[in-house]
Amino acid sequence: MKLSLCIAVYNEEKNLHYPMDSAIYIVDEVIIVDGGSVDKTVEIARSYGKKVKIIKSDNPIMFHKNKQKAIEAAQGEWILQLDADEELTPELRQEIKLVIGNQSKSAISNQLIQKNNRLPITDTPITDYIAYNIPRKNRFLTGFLMKGGQYPDYTIRLYKNGVAKFPCKDVHENVEIKGKIGYLKNPLLHYADPDFSRYLMRWDRYTTAEVEKLPKEAKLNFFNYIIWKPKVTFFMMYFRHKGFMDGFPGFVFALFSSIRFWVIYVKWRVKN
Repeated sequence: MKLSLCIAVYNEEKNLHYPMDSAIYIVDEVIIVDGGSVDKTVEIARSYGKKVKIIKSDNPIMFHKNKQKAIEAAQGEWILQLDADEELTPELRQEIKLVIGNQSKSAISNQLIQKNNRLPITDTPITDYIAYNIPRKNRFLTGFLMKGGQYPDYTIRLYKNGVAKFPCKDVHENVEIKGKIGYLKNPLLHYADPDFSRYLMRWDRYTTAEVEKLPKEAKLNFFNYIIWKPKVTFFMMYFRHKGFMDGFPGFVFALFSSIRFWVIYVKWRVKN
């Protein structure tokens, strides 16, 4: 078994087709950890056939715990870990097949592989890479955000089995890898926030998780969270990283990324 697809889900009946349709034919198994969905998520997952294995779980605020359960259950030599709202492009799908295939063909020239993937030519044999960063395009409202520091949003999603672990300390964390990490060229499509209601729901969940991870003795500074952090964040995203070039979605994203500090502060004050 070469490749396992791992997904953690909770009420994703509208999105699950993105990873499943785009990856089902290049993987040997699909591990889905379901956090107690009450919609048709599990039914849809099972409709993809015998490759799919479903593991039932609770739905922790730190949802990376379910991602960790998924990769621990995988049997493949390689793991492709996706979110329920992420999709492989045809180009990325072919690149993943090429990388995994070439990993087992030591006679193929390292420089040829790197050239085909438009990666910097190095002396590091491609077989030394145990994980790969993938550039990700994030859809927000009417289109994909390409500025504001949002692209390329590199995320480690392809790695050898047994080398990755989620620290489960931060809602925006990536897996921890001990070893050489390469880069793929073609982007992963992330349909995170196609409408504002879904964005606000995730925004509320993330700010709650940020408060939950704070140590009990934490003392948030009013000036930092109400004035300084929002101001600096908006300036960096909208002006320094040219978020204004993404139009109205770029403005809204920069604005709400900034004022999330207000919400974190308020939730912390109420909690304490």
